[in-house]
Amino acid sequence: MNNTPLRLLIHGASGRMGQALLRLAAEDSSLEVVAAVVRRSPPQRVIDGVPHFAAGELGSVPVFDVAVDFSLPEGFDPVLALCLQRRAGFVSGTTGISAMQQAALADAATRIPLVWATNFSLGVAVLADLVERAAASLPGWDCDIVESHHVHKKDAPSGTALTLGAAAQDGGADPRYASLRAGDIIGEHLVQFTGLGERIELVHRATSRDIFARGALHAARQLNGRTPAFYRVRDLVAPAD
Repeated sequence: MNNTPLRLLIHGASGRMGQALLRLAAEDSSLEVVAAVVRRSPPQRVIDGVPHFAAGELGSVPVFDVAVDFSLPEGFDPVLALCLQRRAGFVSGTTGISAMQQAALADAATRIPLVWATNFSLGVAVLADLVERAAASLPGWDCDIVESHHVHKKDAPSGTALTLGAAAQDGGADPRYASLRAGDIIGEHLVQFTGLGERIELVHRATSRDIFARGALHAARQLNGRTPAFYRVRDLVAPAD
């Protein structure tokens, strides 16, 4: 059994997700953060035992196995290019990337293993699988997706709702969407299938934002050592054979 920790590069380490990734990785002996990359020059070179680098120093980071990226679209291209150069795995939850950047991901997936997702919750990954299976099993049923988030969330439908809708479409359904913005709801997604005289509801409720960081770290573990491909989070829920 290999007890060597997985070497991680955290890109976007000063953001909310980056801070959660650093905190949770520090609690896991199977992980070692060898570099944390922030947008501007860090106040200290080493913080809590983790070497910090500015985005402009990205090429100087030490050897890593997988990069976990939760940054901004303008920082996306350099870290993907570095993973290609180093032949390292790439896990990204950076949103707002362009069609050209999506095409770059697809091309990179022919050379390295990677996953890009709007939501890294393992529960949502399983929900997407259930939604596709339900849609395929219930042809002709109505499919409605209702997503609820906090009042500050601007995009609607949410990226997760659209991902669930894509799963429903893969199963043959034609989903409709509704969005609610209320209070401090972290995230709730209801996928409802309605037929004559009966209804099925599939629901996921997030009660902590840590689930997204935990899911990304899980994806990094499962991605390491896999053959080059563009993986979905649900492809990585269970360990590789």
